Amino acid sequence: MVTPDMTTTVAGIEFKNPVLTASGTFGYGLEFTDFLDLDRLGGLVTKGLSAAPRKGNPPARVVETPAGMLNAIGLQNIGVPSFLADKLPKLREYDTKVIANVFGATEAAYVEACRMLDGAEGLAGIELNVSCPNTEEGGMIFGVDPAALGHVTRLCRKETKLPLIVKLSPNVTDIRLMARCARDAGADALSLVNTFVGMAIDVERRRPVLANVCGGLSGPAIRPLAVWLTWQVRQAVEIPIIGIGGIMSARDVVEFLLAGASAVQVGTASFVTPSASADIVTELSNWLSERNIASVRELIGGLEVPPRG
Repeated sequence: MVTPDMTTTVAGIEFKNPVLTASGTFGYGLEFTDFLDLDRLGGLVTKGLSAAPRKGNPPARVVETPAGMLNAIGLQNIGVPSFLADKLPKLREYDTKVIANVFGATEAAYVEACRMLDGAEGLAGIELNVSCPNTEEGGMIFGVDPAALGHVTRLCRKETKLPLIVKLSPNVTDIRLMARCARDAGADALSLVNTFVGMAIDVERRRPVLANVCGGLSGPAIRPLAVWLTWQVRQAVEIPIIGIGGIMSARDVVEFLLAGASAVQVGTASFVTPSASADIVTELSNWLSERNIASVRELIGGLEVPPRG
């Protein structure tokens, strides 16, 4: 059996393996050091950061669903200054790539967050969460309006020399259009997908379970949808893709890689098993070795689709 080469490159960032952790599911990384060795991960994506601290939504904020969960945390976070002062210096002690996920309620807020993070020692890249309402434009979600997506991406591209990854929303009519808009505006890579909008109802009380009424659906329930959207985007743009959605095992990672992703992010699995992301790295290496696959890169875009008719 071969010892597989697990390295992969996304937006000029060289990862030791293709397994990253997803924003919003892994805190700032440091919270998980009792459960796994961060050095085993290809990278980690921070909890969403805004220029100023944010309290988030009132409870209830999380509810379990069949094969997944709904969350409406409301992007609670400590803010970029506290992250730079208190979290990033400790993360620099680990041999794993750190990507800061950022968001804002206005274009100016996105720009300010990117400006503050640019040049930060130990930061490998920035991931834009565009699944946020633009309060200056009546609440339209940045990521569902092509013009808004392109404009905010272009503004952020000007504010940082770091690799810029745009995390696409699946709650659109044609995700390929949004992928092209992000690419044309300067995105170096794409993450997909963010959560699907969903709702849970307490039938006895006849009330929404979540205080926010709706929330983001994640977990294995969305994986087939996310794999499909990854494959669609791979046909539409040439820039690298990081696949996200319900990954629980190495076989799930392989699905995304074959569909065209160059790396993946593990999210909800960390709520089930805190060591899941590191476990999947080991499992993936063994999976490749058992099949004498010399490099994980051999899988990227390797889906063979038989001709129709």
